[in-house]
This record gives sequence, C-alpha cells and structure tokens, in this order.
Amino acid sequence: MPAVPAQPDGAPLTVYETHPCRVLLGRGARGKVPGEAERLGARRVLLVETRSAAAAAGELAAALGGVLAARFAGPVVHTPVEVTDEAMRTVRATRADLVVALGGGAAIGLGKALSARTGVPQIAVPTTYAGSEATPVLGETAGGRKTTRRDPSLAPGTVVYDPELTVTMPPGLTLTSALNALAHAVEALWAPDATAVTDALAGEAAARITDALPRVLDDPTALPAREELQSAAWLAGICLAQTRMGLHHQLAHALGGTFDLPHAELHALLLPHVLEFNLPAAPRAAARLTQALRGDPVAVVGALARRHTGPGRLRDLGVPRDGLRAVAEEVGARPYPNPRPPAADEVTALLERAW
Repeated sequence: MPAVPAQPDGAPLTVYETHPCRVLLGRGARGKVPGEAERLGARRVLLVETRSAAAAAGELAAALGGVLAARFAGPVVHTPVEVTDEAMRTVRATRADLVVALGGGAAIGLGKALSARTGVPQIAVPTTYAGSEATPVLGETAGGRKTTRRDPSLAPGTVVYDPELTVTMPPGLTLTSALNALAHAVEALWAPDATAVTDALAGEAAARITDALPRVLDDPTALPAREELQSAAWLAGICLAQTRMGLHHQLAHALGGTFDLPHAELHALLLPHVLEFNLPAAPRAAARLTQALRGDPVAVVGALARRHTGPGRLRDLGVPRDGLRAVAEEVGARPYPNPRPPAADEVTALLERAW
C-alpha cells in the first residue's frame, strides 16, 4: 500500500463527520412513535415530558399502551444534575429500556442525560425549535455552573418532527426559540471547522428561518409556515452538531448556568449583539448571511428580536450589572473558538450593551 502523503504545512484539511439518525418529519408524525418504539424492541418505555406538552404527552402515553412503564414530567432547563438523579430513580425502578423525550430543550436534554448514564436508546419529539435533538451535545448544570460535552452516543437515534406540536407555542416562545435555532446556523458559518456542507445547510437554514418566522408570528396557526420553520430548525441543528460553538453559545451557557436564565430568551437577546461583535472579523460569514437574510444581518436579526414583547435586555431577566465582569473574565479565560478573540474588556462592553 503506498504511503499516505503528509498534509502540507498550513494547508487546510476538511473533516466532516456525521452520526446515524432516523428522522421523521411531517404533520401527524407523532403518531409513528409507538411503531418506532416497537422497531427498537422496547418493552418498558419511559416518557419524559415537559409540563407545557402535557396534552400531547397524554395522547402519546395512550398510544404507547402497555409498553409505557412510567412518565416523568419534571425536566428543568439547563439539565440540573439533581433532576437527572431524580429521573434516574424512575429509570431504575421501572427498568426502562427506551427513553422518549417530548417537549422543548429541557426534555430533550434530560433524555440525553438519562441515555448517557444508562446506554438506553432515545426517541426525541421536540415541540420547540431548540435543535438539541439533532446534536451529540449535552449541557448539564451542577453547583450553578453549566458545562457541555460532545459525544456521538449522546445524539438521539430517532427524531420525530411534527409541526402540529408547535402550534400551541406562545408567540414569545415561538420567536425566541426560532432565534435560538438561527444562532446555530450563524455560529456554524464562522466556526473554524465549517465545511461546504455546513455552509450550505447554515445558509439555507438562516434564509428559511427569517422567511418563515414573520409568517408564523402573523398567523400562529399557519401550518405550512410552521412546517417550514421546523424543517429549517432541523437544518440549523445539524449545523450545531457538525461544528464547534463560539462566543454566542459560550455566553449563553455562562449566563444561563450562573443566573438560571431562560435558554431561548437569552439566545434571542444576545444574538444581535454577538453578530455586531463578530461579523467584522468574519467576512465570509458576513457575506453569506447578508445574502441569506437579504439585508444587513445585525439589522434583520435585531428587528426580529425587537418583536418580542417579553424581556429584551439582560437587566429584564434579572442579571445583576455587577455580575457581568465575572462572566466576561470566565469567557476570556477559557474561550470557545471564535473569529474575534473575546478579551474580557471587550466582552464586558458587549454584555453592558445587552444589559
């Protein structure tokens, strides 16, 4: 066998890796979950559900019938380890061999955490646009600090997207969750490990989200727009799965874990500020976003963020101004890959503007 030539010094090397996943997307797709459980050979299913998805969870529990072993309705945002420990007691007591997570990011995160501790397979049924279901990433909070890890085994093996499950989302959550998804596409464009595939997915996701979101906000019952928004969030989630996160996600993790903040609202209010901070140092990402959004990215995203009638500043979320510097120093000391070095002074100024 001939020797493999060494990569020339300084020459870029593209590495693209995927994880196996079965995706079902379409109106009424949630009705396929029992069949998916059967396909996986499940005999004792644990249904993890957010309280906001109680009606859909009741419908799914009835459809699962005798293979439903238990329901756990206590997922919490940022996946606190104390809640995971509580759910693990249910897993052990029922000897669950499959976790079905129904709801927003809190349910999906808990499903991942349980699978990571037990090795049982997962089916994710997201009801928001958070995107976690498409990624091999798990963020957990312990002692007021959120840490993340990445491992292919963390990704759900089956994801079921049903746009009908998103219709009951309040307008505020619809907006902030969609901007959370947009953040996944944005960060993929300036990631150091971006590829032609992730660039294409991120550009398409950004264009679709910013096109469909205003239509959904104008008519929350418009299922075609809901379906387009959900499929765009899926594409953005794939981007998050394939690239490394940057300053935007690091700030969301640091602030969210420290001050126990709502994940989607935090992403939505931070995104215009991080775009303004990073885009001058990321000309390729700026050009692609300008094309996808058909305008200045900071202006387009800022206009969408201002449609939110809820908290729009860090101060509105209860973040103390005197706590901003510590977050900036934490980020600066252990930065995620980012096109612009996140010096503590500059990140403090960014957070002050967001505050």
